[in-house]
Amino acid sequence: MMNTSVHHWLRGGMLTLLLGLTACGGGSSSGGSSVGSSGSSDPVTELPGTLVDTLSYSSTANASLTSAVEATANTTHNITLNGIAIPYTARAGHLTAKSIGTAQDQASFFYVAYTADNQPASTRPITFFYNGGPGSASAWLHLGSYGPKRLATGIPSTAVPRPFALVDNAESLLDTSDLVFVDAVGTGLSQAIAPFSNRSFWSVDADAALFRDFVQRYITVNARQASPKYLFGESYGGPRTAVLAALLESASVKLTGLVLQSPAMDYNSNCGVVGQATISCGAYLPSYAATGQYYRLTRPLIDDLSSYMIQMRDFSSRRYTPAVNALLAGGTVSAELPPLLSDYTGLALAHWNSSFNMPAGLFRNQLIPNTLLGRYDARVSAPVGSALASEGDPSSTVISASFSSAITSYLRDTLRYRNASTYVLSGTAIENWDFRHAGKSLPDTIPDLGAAMQLNPQLRVLTLNGYHDLATPFYQTEQDLARLNLSGRVLVRNYAGGHMTYLDDAARVASKVDLQAFYRGTLAGVQGSTPTMNTLAAPPSFAATSINIQPSLEALQTPLRDPWVPLAQRPAAPPPPPSQGLILQREIEARKREMRDRIGK
Repeated sequence: MMNTSVHHWLRGGMLTLLLGLTACGGGSSSGGSSVGSSGSSDPVTELPGTLVDTLSYSSTANASLTSAVEATANTTHNITLNGIAIPYTARAGHLTAKSIGTAQDQASFFYVAYTADNQPASTRPITFFYNGGPGSASAWLHLGSYGPKRLATGIPSTAVPRPFALVDNAESLLDTSDLVFVDAVGTGLSQAIAPFSNRSFWSVDADAALFRDFVQRYITVNARQASPKYLFGESYGGPRTAVLAALLESASVKLTGLVLQSPAMDYNSNCGVVGQATISCGAYLPSYAATGQYYRLTRPLIDDLSSYMIQMRDFSSRRYTPAVNALLAGGTVSAELPPLLSDYTGLALAHWNSSFNMPAGLFRNQLIPNTLLGRYDARVSAPVGSALASEGDPSSTVISASFSSAITSYLRDTLRYRNASTYVLSGTAIENWDFRHAGKSLPDTIPDLGAAMQLNPQLRVLTLNGYHDLATPFYQTEQDLARLNLSGRVLVRNYAGGHMTYLDDAARVASKVDLQAFYRGTLAGVQGSTPTMNTLAAPPSFAATSINIQPSLEALQTPLRDPWVPLAQRPAAPPPPPSQGLILQREIEARKREMRDRIGK
């Protein structure tokens, strides 16, 4: 059980800190999913450790603060994990990211940090968590994954009463690491500081550089230079982690481990992003088969999901993907393949005959008549025309309102951070994002990850994926990461679950065990090995195509979802095949040179 107490001391000799500054363009966000918090006076504001922040924050593109104040609400708590009581301090508030060299204020980051009491900083790990979008606040990881509290969603069920209960989290990582949940600029309550605006940091490179400056500032202010440091990014947070890790390593900030939750490492390889008319959707096939197996539609019925996924990986790489590439190049499909695909996935033969390069949107709409399956978690379904299906993804709709209300009340009542602005759960940054990176219109961050791992030969990576994720399919992630050919340093762990595997009770328990093993291994200086983890082998060869087709509108079926890019930023021609071998090594070397040039080394 978790019990909350208050500090019996006054921070800085003040009972309550009142911030009287104003913001340019402040107030609530325009567009996106958001929630509000009350700024009315109440007795809680008189309690020690409470922070009443009177600044007004905005997520709009051109908004900026005239100035910012670094302050936090401070509360003490206890949590019992595996029979061990852990007292800890929670700090919720803002920290200013300052540019390297000039120390110019750039942005005021909102964050919540959980620090175990009476632990030596030199050996106590610290992990920085963030979601993706871009434009998504960290509340999903904060209240869904490994923080001290979590929302009991019951996923994949849609029958659990809402709003979901906020409960003590038996799978919290606080017994392993201190935890810092940080919101990107334009999300939560994070905002740029003039002369910068939020839009100034809405690009792949500017965003990662700003996160670097936040991490460096945090470890300096909190004297955590000697602590083992981890990054934990979800979805677009995966490519952010790759670029951020390379930037930090180039700045002599040594990292110990990276955790990638359902990452979109190479946008160019995901047919749901660039459009299935230009590249193969072969990496989605194992997830289609997992979904068919979940709904008992495969022929024959399959009970062993893990073994079935091995079979489907092999079929996709050896038969399906080559056939799709041949079709895109002007060839024909062998008549024996569509019936096999129908048996493997449960999707009617007619759909495979008409849409052999199967897009996820069509699969989700047609697998079960009059039923829409979730994009983030295909095990979640809803009748067409129902409220849960109305926004295009029932697995997102079923959880969003509860996360929106819970983060506001939790900050206000438990952590005692008071602010009248809107906490922006999902902002509009994604519609204004500059996805260009390293000469490509869409980011491929595998070379950045490779650069970080070359700069730090001890750095290890763990990726956590869901078999039923139809946004960032697990097999695509495996193929992306396998390009590095670092099987001893890159581990993959897959679970029955969706994009947010941690929402599934069984997957969260299993992933906590795997995370602890990963931390133990990295802290010991060697990769921890567990029989349930798979190392990544070298990928199959990728066939290049020269077809020039306009991208399909299929990927627009759930706008403002991660990963997603505006149609105007999608390449009309198919992207080049993923770099491998010597070509990839040249890209890695180019990234390292660029990093050195940025910091003058």
